[in-house]
Amino acid sequence: MSARFCIHGHFYQPAREDPWLEAVEVEDSAAPAHDWNERVTAESYAPNAAARILDASGRIVRIVNNYERISFNVGPTLFGWLERTAPETYAAILRADRASAAALGRGNAIAQPYTHLILPLASRRDRLTQVLWGIADFRRRFDRPPEGMWLPETAVDLETLAVLADCGIRFTILAPHQAARTRAQGGEWAEVNPAGLDITRPYLCRPAPGRQIALLFYHGAAAQEIAFQRLLESGEALARRLLDVADGPSARAGLIHVATDGETYGHHHRFGEMALAYAIDALERRTGARMTNYAAFLADHPPTHEIRIHERTSWSCVHGIERWRANCGCRTRGDWHQRWRRPLRDALDWLKAQADALFEEAGVSVFHDPWAARDAYIDVVLDRTDPTVARFLAAHARRPGEANTTPAALRLLEMQRHAMLMFASDGWFFDDLAGLETVQILCHAARVLQLAGAAGRDLERPFLDRIRPAEGNVPAYANGEAVYDRLVRPRVVDHRRVAAHAAILSLFEDRPSDDTIYAFRVVRRQERRLARGPHTLLTGRAEVTSAATAESETLSFAALHFGGPDVHCCVASEWDDRAHAETADALVRIYETGAIAEVVREMDARFGRAFYTVRDLFTEQRRAVLAHLSAETLADLEAAHRRLYQGNRGLMATMRAADVPVPQEFLTAAALVTVADLQRALDASQPLPAAAWDLVADARAWNLAMPEAELEPRIRARIERHLIEADGVFVIDNLKEVERTLDLAQEMAVTPNLWQAQNLFAARLAPRIADASAEVRRALERVAERLHFSVDALRAGTLGA
Repeated sequence: MSARFCIHGHFYQPAREDPWLEAVEVEDSAAPAHDWNERVTAESYAPNAAARILDASGRIVRIVNNYERISFNVGPTLFGWLERTAPETYAAILRADRASAAALGRGNAIAQPYTHLILPLASRRDRLTQVLWGIADFRRRFDRPPEGMWLPETAVDLETLAVLADCGIRFTILAPHQAARTRAQGGEWAEVNPAGLDITRPYLCRPAPGRQIALLFYHGAAAQEIAFQRLLESGEALARRLLDVADGPSARAGLIHVATDGETYGHHHRFGEMALAYAIDALERRTGARMTNYAAFLADHPPTHEIRIHERTSWSCVHGIERWRANCGCRTRGDWHQRWRRPLRDALDWLKAQADALFEEAGVSVFHDPWAARDAYIDVVLDRTDPTVARFLAAHARRPGEANTTPAALRLLEMQRHAMLMFASDGWFFDDLAGLETVQILCHAARVLQLAGAAGRDLERPFLDRIRPAEGNVPAYANGEAVYDRLVRPRVVDHRRVAAHAAILSLFEDRPSDDTIYAFRVVRRQERRLARGPHTLLTGRAEVTSAATAESETLSFAALHFGGPDVHCCVASEWDDRAHAETADALVRIYETGAIAEVVREMDARFGRAFYTVRDLFTEQRRAVLAHLSAETLADLEAAHRRLYQGNRGLMATMRAADVPVPQEFLTAAALVTVADLQRALDASQPLPAAAWDLVADARAWNLAMPEAELEPRIRARIERHLIEADGVFVIDNLKEVERTLDLAQEMAVTPNLWQAQNLFAARLAPRIADASAEVRRALERVAERLHFSVDALRAGTLGA
């Protein structure tokens, strides 16, 4: 077969980090995962790094890294999160690019503009920065320059293509309906339609005098079937569909390729990564087809035809690029309007213009060239260490050694970073103004407003006037100002809140005096802590420094803990040590008299009536503190249920034997105690006791349901722990414990997720079978069988091939 095949995956998530904390906080809509990045990683990004190929009986015969066999881009905002939070998946993607480069001469990875904004709706200056930042991010991760770049939503115009060409990008990928006219070089131009476009060849586009870039147009119909129809239900069907394209009447000896969201494989379509792996395996092994990537194909097949495009078009809006600025009708929910899109775009465009003017006006006194400094700021974004910041300022700041230069420079540049993040395409893609993604871009807008205010420009009220006309679909969030007031403003963080968080948290847990709290360093000093009964008084000073802007402020705090979750915390700025000492002395004197109400009155008199409570802790710590406070009550509840159950087991058995309904209160106690004891048995490092099976038998006797959500993670963790330990000395003992844990899970009718266990077995234990003793070999084969591997593949040593 002379055709080559290429499947491109666009892997991307918006920046979900809180703009102040620079961390992704819990997103309950993603449950049971912590957040949507974690959930989609578990469903797509990680499975594609270890995709299963099954035999006819459903047994795993190989685990493969799909990234080694497909073209892909990973959005920089997602890549940064993967590096910090999912390092194994991150490393697998980097290895895949190296492996593909070794096999094909060119790596599979291509780049993407940094924040996934719609480039044709951005200024040329912003387009350039986005592309330069995307290239810098790519170079840092893959240690090579990118040859291609994926355009967000494939949104394109000639100016965007000219920027790509100016930055050294050789090609990009578009949808077939974005092609307008084509010709053989030097021939006559002819109109094309998507169905008639020859997608097997690359095309040369000349977006501006002296500039050129190759464009590749994917097979639209096949891509639609993969993304939105049922083609991924079968890897065999996917392979046949690609072969059909290659054998079609208009096909030639060129490139057969499709492009879809990478999340299609596993997140949008469960087990889609397996269908993808099987299809590629079938193409290569059974037909002799060759998988390639765009850069490798272009190296052998330079364009012989030219192309002109339909400008301001995209792959996901039939109206061009209106989805990101108008109520064009493109949506995911049919009964909601999107009239909010235009006012949102107008408000953010206004804010961006104001931020740009302020950056240029203030930046000329800070930087040699403000916009060149912004282009280079990606080095700091990717590495916020002191040496990197110092090198950056030495190159770009007018007076790098002056004390205020660093915060002044970083504040302006952070304002610009968030001003670009607030245009991430997801903010307009979905259906309501109060949606998760739209609230996220409004949080970036709030950060821009805050940084502009710190630079002397108060823009919040005129911004709210402009966003108020944006109409929502949910009555509680009727317009843009309501969304901002209820969902955005409470998330705004300043140094006072960070100091309050540090003070309140230290009442509930031991914290170092020099502490890191998300994107802030907090140094507490001059602390005085007095405890009397359930009450605690804490006073002190906190030096709070932002890692993003290097701005530092020393604040005084006083926190009164009444017991339980009740805290009254006050914070003041601009006090010197003497003023702080006078206040702390006064509060201590009153506290020592036992007049707690007077302490509160004195705090309010000295600090002002604004105060903080446990509700003002950042989300993760607030939940942890409240969970800790409830732990003692829950322990008492368990003890009471244990007494009730153990004291009445005989009565319960008699009632059951006499065909008398057992009171629900007894059954509730039995369920709580049984599950608690099973959890402890599963969590313990010792072998599972025989009593664990007795507990399951009791649960069955009382007809109690086993709560899978509580037990499955413990079963899974236990299996994985013993597989890791089996890589050491006590192989047989650990493998037996894996089997016993699986036996217990079967008794409980709980099905554990074995994905990571399978990965561990294939990577750590399967290679040992060749040199294993007969006893170890038999143990490995038994566990392989239980983990759904093909024992024949294990014996052949091909599980990881």
